Amino acid sequence: MVEMTRRKLLGTAAAGVAASALVGVPALAATRIRHYWWGNPERDKRTFAVIDLFQKANPGIEVSGETIGWGDYWTKMATQTAGRNMADLVQMDYRYLFEYVRRGALKPLDEYIGKSLMIQDFDKGPIDGGRVDGKLYALNIGANSQVMVYNTRVFQEAGVDADLINWTWDDFAKACEKISAKSGGKVKGADDLALMIEVFESWVRQNGREFYDANGKVAATVDDVATFWQFWADLRKKDVVRSKDKTVILDVPIAESGIAVGDTAMSQFWSNQLVGIQAVSKDKIGAAMVPHKAGGKPGQYIKPSMFMSLSRDVKDPASAIAYMNAWVNDPAITKVLGLERGIPVSQKIRDQLAPGLSEVEKLSINYFTAIQNKVGGLPLPAPKGAGEVRDAFMRTGSDVVLARTSVKDAAASFIDDAQAIIDRAQ
Repeated sequence: MVEMTRRKLLGTAAAGVAASALVGVPALAATRIRHYWWGNPERDKRTFAVIDLFQKANPGIEVSGETIGWGDYWTKMATQTAGRNMADLVQMDYRYLFEYVRRGALKPLDEYIGKSLMIQDFDKGPIDGGRVDGKLYALNIGANSQVMVYNTRVFQEAGVDADLINWTWDDFAKACEKISAKSGGKVKGADDLALMIEVFESWVRQNGREFYDANGKVAATVDDVATFWQFWADLRKKDVVRSKDKTVILDVPIAESGIAVGDTAMSQFWSNQLVGIQAVSKDKIGAAMVPHKAGGKPGQYIKPSMFMSLSRDVKDPASAIAYMNAWVNDPAITKVLGLERGIPVSQKIRDQLAPGLSEVEKLSINYFTAIQNKVGGLPLPAPKGAGEVRDAFMRTGSDVVLARTSVKDAAASFIDDAQAIIDRAQ
């Protein structure tokens, strides 16, 4: 984990932002709060700029920023939770929300709403996504959905002209073949997404099920897993997806993804990552939906891209809530944040941001508009143990990618393991 002062990261990056644009809150007693998030260079730069602005407007509050990559974030979070040394404010993901509430690791925010946390007029759906058992434990700091990011130049050169909002898995496979053939194999059609449980979950929903049922049990079937892994095995056999040695490197940083380095023309991300992906990609990117199953149900959904939560170990809730409120309401701060963490759930903030959006940010907004009636409902948060299930999916899937086991045997093994993990975690 990296703990940095704003000076270490920013230098003069935030010098042009006028602190006077902030509306200060009443001075609080000198205090120090910790903010912990998973990040990347672009996200970290923006977050430390926000910290800088907030501290200038609130000199009685010192904010310590702590950032780490997604791959190590939850391991560190679990360690801090067990040691009762959580940061005051933590970035939370929908996948893990119920798990951390059940652990007693988060504090509800309801008592602050309308007093020091001004979110009464925010979009109800995205705000309610942070509720557990009727209480608000997580503040939505951006909404997003899955996206298949693609290289527009490569698509044009290969003559891929599918309707990228309404396309099917068959269209996707044909695009991979076209791209690989046109480039002579130098650019593969896509990253191999066989280990991406988020893509698999869309596949399950397209088959008419949720991955987990209302009781937290695994509802996905062996056939769901087997057909998904077979789809990617067929593409590997045709040599139209990224190589095995790159596929089995889990949680590849954005800057090393195929779409960024030019090895592949497509990969799956979340729409709040579009800004960061474009920053490290040589070519202009585009945004497509995860392919649909012909005649199937919607697989994607719009979800909170990430939350900010108040931890059980917070020392000064008033200061922490003042910081949280500034994140979603202060015009200067929301301008710095832009859409990097997702689309703000306040119409007022969206309207304020609109005139200054970059081309890639407009791409994100337009993509959101295009998918509104193509997505399914928000599923229930995953049960405790879901993080370990994700690890098991990647681990077992890696054996399939490396041809160490058959698709059928691996699928059966994963479903058994997944349910055992969930049962043990309850």
